[in-house]
Amino acid sequence: MNSETVDLIATDPPFNKGRDFHATPDSLAKGASFQDRWSWENDVHEEWTDQIQNDWPKVWEVINSSRNSWGDDMGAYLCFMGVRLIAMRRLLKPTGSIYLHCDPTASHYLKMLMDAIFGRKNFKNEVVWGYRTQGVAMRWWPRKHDILLLYSKGAEWTFHPQQERQFYNKAFRHTKIDRNGRHYVDTYLRDIWDHDETKPTISQSQERTGYPTQKPLALYERIIQASSNAGDLVLDPFCGCATTLVACERLDPKRQWVGIDIWDKAQDAVVERLEKEGLTAPKYTRRTKKARQQFLFAEEFTFTDAIPDRTDGGETSAPYLKTKSKLQAKETSDGLTNQERKQKLLDAKGHFCQGCGHPFDDSRYLELDHNTPRASGGSNNLSNRLLLCRPCNGLKSNIYTLDGLIKENKKRGYMRNLKLVNALKK
Repeated sequence: MNSETVDLIATDPPFNKGRDFHATPDSLAKGASFQDRWSWENDVHEEWTDQIQNDWPKVWEVINSSRNSWGDDMGAYLCFMGVRLIAMRRLLKPTGSIYLHCDPTASHYLKMLMDAIFGRKNFKNEVVWGYRTQGVAMRWWPRKHDILLLYSKGAEWTFHPQQERQFYNKAFRHTKIDRNGRHYVDTYLRDIWDHDETKPTISQSQERTGYPTQKPLALYERIIQASSNAGDLVLDPFCGCATTLVACERLDPKRQWVGIDIWDKAQDAVVERLEKEGLTAPKYTRRTKKARQQFLFAEEFTFTDAIPDRTDGGETSAPYLKTKSKLQAKETSDGLTNQERKQKLLDAKGHFCQGCGHPFDDSRYLELDHNTPRASGGSNNLSNRLLLCRPCNGLKSNIYTLDGLIKENKKRGYMRNLKLVNALKK
């Protein structure tokens, strides 16, 4: 998808619950399942860590801190979410916003991750969605709420305040009476949403599809009404049983939507659910999958399992590169992974910090960094890479080139072997 094309993202990704989820066998979502357990060894891809380390060092710091405080499974989950949130940020228009649905399992870590990606100043709300379901805890308060993290892309965003109806047993000065004789006042919604307005008991609802983590339509209708306009494009990159898509279509057929899901039967579930809700034209309701392939934003909807062709030049999702020369986006990659780059530097330069000259027997104490920082237009290629010890890497940050770091180390008295450092520069 092209950059800056989406007005609103409303999505309900995995929560890192440490278990697997399966749809009920006789339901519309039959066969749907996903693993919500994470392992650093098995679930983290090298291209994820390379992308984050190269272009999003603050995100990498969040991931590392989660590994220290929680464990590798949280770090693996945040790697998975990090690369996807980076992509979501790229897709949002400058006036766009995102609601990330999570629960207290990882909400505090996800907030740190989103602070690093969207900027802490663009944090707008932590909405608490409380509900009542079966189950009781005898040693703590029953855990009966989810979290919705709302961030904007920039300084301007769409928001329409929503109202709720509060009922009272007795009349007072500001109350009105509805047709059932109940006293009420219309008040503006807070950042705590009660279950009564969003009807979360999916297991007993006509909305039920059997999808294991299905959310109420009313909940996502509220989000879409508040943070988008008619004709806007809404994206759900974890669309599951299509709640966000159905909510968009029910509110306003002019709202455009895109849903993405890895489940191979997702497109059938989306079509069947739209048909069940009466949101497809009658002439399409019993047609084959092939016949349903209409053009998106025209009469109906379309499906694809191929990656769309971008027409915006494939710009990187790193925000600070937007003001750089187009040459930076078109740089020729050296085709190496970060691990391969590190090994080549070790072979060529030895086990020494190129910033202070400190020797290390164990290569784990040397970190791969950029000579010219990415924020200043430096490439990821081997010719622009360095091996630095942790203190030098932290001091250098995205401020100094290698020459600047060497000067700073000399000034602060941190230089271990200047003669060696000068030799390593050659």
